[in-house]
Amino acid sequence: MTALVLLPGMDGTGDLFEPFLKAMPSRLRPVVVRYPVDRWLDDDELLAHVRIALPSDEPFILLGESFSGPVALKLAAECPPGLRGVVLAASFAQYPNRALALFKPVAGWTPLRLLPKSVMSVPLLGRFATEALKEALHRAVTRVTPSVMAHRARQVLSFDATAATACITVPILCLRAMRDRVVAASAATDIAARNPRCTIVDIEAPHMLLQCAPAAAARAIVDVFEEQEKGSPHA
Repeated sequence: MTALVLLPGMDGTGDLFEPFLKAMPSRLRPVVVRYPVDRWLDDDELLAHVRIALPSDEPFILLGESFSGPVALKLAAECPPGLRGVVLAASFAQYPNRALALFKPVAGWTPLRLLPKSVMSVPLLGRFATEALKEALHRAVTRVTPSVMAHRARQVLSFDATAATACITVPILCLRAMRDRVVAASAATDIAARNPRCTIVDIEAPHMLLQCAPAAAARAIVDVFEEQEKGSPHA
């Protein structure tokens, strides 16, 4: 059996993977990595935190959701034993909107937990929002200490795994959300330009792709990696 190691978005709780876990095929064993809710980790600490969670006795695929994409890419570049591929879900090697870097000093000033559910869900869920998803998002965010969320909001603007991307020797799958208001479509094409083993699959979904289109995401992962295992070339 192959493990699918899931690295969460900016909330870090891992709670929001629930819809995707229900859609995962039985041939994949989920391993959900959770980040601390009460203390922030710098880039090196994040890598170390995930590194110790990687399976040591079975093959695995590493999935980075949104915030965790650069973490997944940097770890994959280390060629850990057993790694069979990398999946990025609505993510990036470096945040594609360079202009936002100007706002890094003030990123995170407004605690997300203070925002109404409807406001918080607009950029992340858009027209795909349901009451259940809005509630799950609000519940995950409010679990995290405001200072930790503020740090991660700044950290996302400085993550840079572009150099690591070119060094990865296993297949990379970019699940690109076609209705993403947070990560630009160019993020996936930038990765593909740096690594010829990258496949891009577009999915009709907002930024919270794994939550709004879990079955489509699971199907894409299985299809791409089964094809790779058979030796079929993928652009």
